[in-house]
Amino acid sequence: MELFNVYPLNDITPVRALGAQLWDDKGEQYLDFYGGHAVISIGHSHPHYVQRITEQVQKIGFYSNSVHIPIQRELAQKLGEVSGYQDYALFLCNSGAEANENALKLASFHTGKSHVIAFKGAFHGRTSGAVAATDNQKIVAPFNAGHQISFLPYDLADVERVLQAGQTCAVIIEPIQGVGGIIMPSDEFLQGLEQLCRQYGAVLIADEVQSGYGRSGKFFAHQHAGVRPSIISVAKGMGNGFPIGGILISPEFKASYGLLGTTFGGNHLACAAALAVLEVIEQENLLAHAAEMGEYLRTELLANAGAQEVRGRGLMVGIKYDFPIKEMRDKLLTEYHIFVGNASDPGVLRLLPPLNIKREEIDQFLRALYAIIPAEVRS
Repeated sequence: MELFNVYPLNDITPVRALGAQLWDDKGEQYLDFYGGHAVISIGHSHPHYVQRITEQVQKIGFYSNSVHIPIQRELAQKLGEVSGYQDYALFLCNSGAEANENALKLASFHTGKSHVIAFKGAFHGRTSGAVAATDNQKIVAPFNAGHQISFLPYDLADVERVLQAGQTCAVIIEPIQGVGGIIMPSDEFLQGLEQLCRQYGAVLIADEVQSGYGRSGKFFAHQHAGVRPSIISVAKGMGNGFPIGGILISPEFKASYGLLGTTFGGNHLACAAALAVLEVIEQENLLAHAAEMGEYLRTELLANAGAQEVRGRGLMVGIKYDFPIKEMRDKLLTEYHIFVGNASDPGVLRLLPPLNIKREEIDQFLRALYAIIPAEVRS
């Protein structure tokens, strides 16, 4: 049997990794400036992370739900403390797609409605019906069983017109779009969106699957705008590579048995991995570090990268050019051994280094980038 070939793969086989560095089976060293779509939040093989998982395996190994698992409660309490959402409840699952699916399901149960508003360029997981960027102003697409989802531009008047129909259960938004190309709605837009959701009885869902867990320099990217969504979906950096996701749920929602479900969500190993991430973020002050390193990176790029635009916050950065960046991305990997990412916009180079990236590693990336930028772009 062969693997079903749906992902383009680089001919590189990693065998060891530490921090932002990794080595392949040929002994070549690479700088990881992408971390598997922001999955690697505290760096590869962080000693505390490895210790936490190893100890958990030695204790009980892997077990899932249907029994009392104290480490789940420990994770919920620590996440509440570090994120500032102590009064919210936590539902654990396995991925961002599953987190958003449960968030939308909960909103639908809560309101008795079935329509969902999302935004142009959004991606909320392959099970949610959300697709990559489109040039159309408005799309209505199927969503799960019997649901509909509308993709709107970032326009509050357009959002209000749809909400006025009275059929919308939820508005879901990425405070910083990842796949869409590090597109960031303004703080004022997020504040207005929160007010409209309250006015029309729709549930505001912040998809923080990629932008959360310190990536923006605050624990959640929406916190820059001072808004407080009713549901927050998380995954990716939550487990530093171990599959885990979840939703943070406002006290306005009441739990009942059977309301939501998962098979592997909240297992011992996943919780140990997630606790290790939170502990390292807290102990090493990684929110402030991500903000500081992100500001340094953006300042350098704005001055020297010859880009149309430098997008994002913290260590979630997009460099926008007016030409496809594929050749630049390929050169960074093959000639300079640096992993970076792309986006649905072919002109955006996407950067998602670990939150504990070192300044000298940022400088290593910048030297390589400046060396491959076409001369006519930098002039």
